[in-house]
Amino acid sequence: MDKPKKSYFIPVITAVAVVLGILIGSFYANQFSTNRRGIINMSSNNKLNALLRIVEDQYVDTVKINELIEEAMPQILSELDPHSAYIPAKDLEAVNDDLASSFSGIGVQFTIHNDSIHINNVIHGGPSEKVGLMAGDRIVAVDDSTFVGKVVNNVSVQRKLKGPKGSTVKLGVYRPGEKELLTFTVVRGDIPVKSINATYMIKDKYGYIKVDKFAENTYHELLIALAQLNQQRCEGIIIDLRENTGGFMGAAIQMVNEFLTKDKLIVYTEGRKSPRKDYVSNGTGSNQDMPLVVLIDEGSASASEIFSGAIQDNDRGTIIGRRSFGKGLVQQPIEFSDGSAIRLTIARYYTPSGRCIQKPYTNGKDEEYEMDIYNRYEHGEFFSQDSIKQDESKVYYTSLGRPVYGGGGIMPDYFIPADTTGMTSYFQMARNRGLTVQFSFNYTDKNRTALQKHTEWRPLLKFLKTQNVLEQFVRFAEEKGLKRRNIMIAKSKELLELNLYGNIIYNMLDMQAYIEYLNESDKPVLKAIEVLDKKEAFPKAPKQVNNK
Repeated sequence: MDKPKKSYFIPVITAVAVVLGILIGSFYANQFSTNRRGIINMSSNNKLNALLRIVEDQYVDTVKINELIEEAMPQILSELDPHSAYIPAKDLEAVNDDLASSFSGIGVQFTIHNDSIHINNVIHGGPSEKVGLMAGDRIVAVDDSTFVGKVVNNVSVQRKLKGPKGSTVKLGVYRPGEKELLTFTVVRGDIPVKSINATYMIKDKYGYIKVDKFAENTYHELLIALAQLNQQRCEGIIIDLRENTGGFMGAAIQMVNEFLTKDKLIVYTEGRKSPRKDYVSNGTGSNQDMPLVVLIDEGSASASEIFSGAIQDNDRGTIIGRRSFGKGLVQQPIEFSDGSAIRLTIARYYTPSGRCIQKPYTNGKDEEYEMDIYNRYEHGEFFSQDSIKQDESKVYYTSLGRPVYGGGGIMPDYFIPADTTGMTSYFQMARNRGLTVQFSFNYTDKNRTALQKHTEWRPLLKFLKTQNVLEQFVRFAEEKGLKRRNIMIAKSKELLELNLYGNIIYNMLDMQAYIEYLNESDKPVLKAIEVLDKKEAFPKAPKQVNNK
């Protein structure tokens, strides 16, 4: 039997067929892809990375992926809640410095006026004082380069004046009365960041402490403030948290601890991935029996609400003012290797009675959330307690059984409406256009020699009242386009003078002097004094109603 003949063409034919198959398949695949989207199989959490790769590989134009990511990060986090946020690397240092105990700089407080840097105050013991810089000086050059005009803004000034400790900066300074430009070389140093703006005795009986924020060093500043007041035989404490937007939760917890007896719940946090954690007083506080009043308003948020909520729920003191902001979300900072960071909400905090102070919000609706304060104003909440609608379904009880409500902020024990006495359209325009601030700055600058003779605010105020400051302001405002309205000016006289004198006192002295002056006529402060005078700072249990 003949053997079958071996064919040498079979491998060649097979190879050609495979190549043709590949070519035909590729042709139809390309044709098919022009009419139908490609399908990528993956889990949803890989979509974002896949999308960025596809855009980078296939998009019609060149795309800067890093810039795309920078723009996308805030948008993604804004869909979670109003307080989760992305912080670019260029902004992180400034954000952290705001709550740090110190930063490295030259040690001046300044105002940008007419596109130049005007030094308001030189920090005592700081680098600028050591080389002879003075209040009233104008910085017009930095490191031999002119620094005036439109380039001068808060961001650019911070970049020029801040820097590593021990580094130097050369400043060209114009000083009124000097014919030539002065030159100072300043060695940057650690500048303490104060978070308590004022500590003093009111009526020689009660201590007043203004807390601006809850920063790294706030607790230690509070201890010093309390020690100073106790040395002056203080009989009660007023803690002012108005316009205090918060800061570190830990600082608030430490501060509350100073006023509570042992084993009192201060606050607790809880979230989906964060098991409940209780923060309890340890009984080491130095002012456990001191009568206490806390001032809050719509600008008091976060750590301010932890403090006031703990005081209220433990019936430790009296809360005076207006309903607080309503931020009950806890953020955790997470940094990336490129220097940027996120603040991610990981939990909610609850006051001792169980209230979550966070006001309602809708994911991705930041504009509505940010307009809440304005809406409160429009609805009359700042002026009438009856305009505030408490959520009766979210009632809780303090340790003495007093009812308190969740669902948005801390409601004070005594409501004090916003003061509209003397308010006119003339005053509003003068303030909103910045005319009161501009005039006060110019007046201080022109009259610094005479004003410097008064080193305390009361003598300075007495002097200002002899200088017909209001009439000078009215003429200045008229030159700036604000028409004189004599009837309105007469009605707003006290309010205008309060602003003008206050600004000048601040320009010449410091924040504490400014606060002391304003507090002389401040209604919440006056109410706090009344409560302390009547020995009503410690709340009482509600009276029982017997139904027969």
